[in-house]
Amino acid sequence: MAPKLKRKTQPLELLRKPMAQAVRVTLFEREVRERLSGPAVEILLGRAQVLAEGRRAATASCADVFFGTIMLTIDLERLAGDVREPCDAMAAERVAQMMGADARVMKRVRQLAEREAARLAGAKVQVHSADVRVRAEGTRVFVDVEIGE
Repeated sequence: MAPKLKRKTQPLELLRKPMAQAVRVTLFEREVRERLSGPAVEILLGRAQVLAEGRRAATASCADVFFGTIMLTIDLERLAGDVREPCDAMAAERVAQMMGADARVMKRVRQLAEREAARLAGAKVQVHSADVRVRAEGTRVFVDVEIGE
C-alpha cells in the first residue's frame, strides 16, 4: 500500500487574488438599451385592429373641428409565428411600455389616426393635438388616441 501524501493547505485569504488597482479610468461608459425593432413596429401597427369613431363639429365655436377616438388593438398571440420572443402577457406589458415611450411609434400612431379621422370626416384632417394612452391586458396591447383637431 502506497503512503498517502499530505497536501499543504493554505489559508483562504492567500488563495484569493488581490484587487486590481485602478491607475486609469475609462473615458466612455457603455449602456445597453432595449427598444422595439423597426420591423416589429411595422408588424404591430400594420396588423392592429382599428376601431374609429368621431365627426366634425359644425358649430360656430368649434369651426369645423374633428373630435374622435381611434382605438388600436394588437393581439400578440396572433404574431407568435412572426417574432422570436414568446408572445405572452409579460411581452405585452413590455411592448406597451416601449410603445408609449417610442417617438417612432407615436409618429406612426398619429399618422394612422389622421388617416382614420379623414376617412370619417370625408376630408383631410390634420391632428394637432392627440392624447395617446397605451396599456396591456393579457396578451393584448391597446392604444387609445383621443383627437381634438
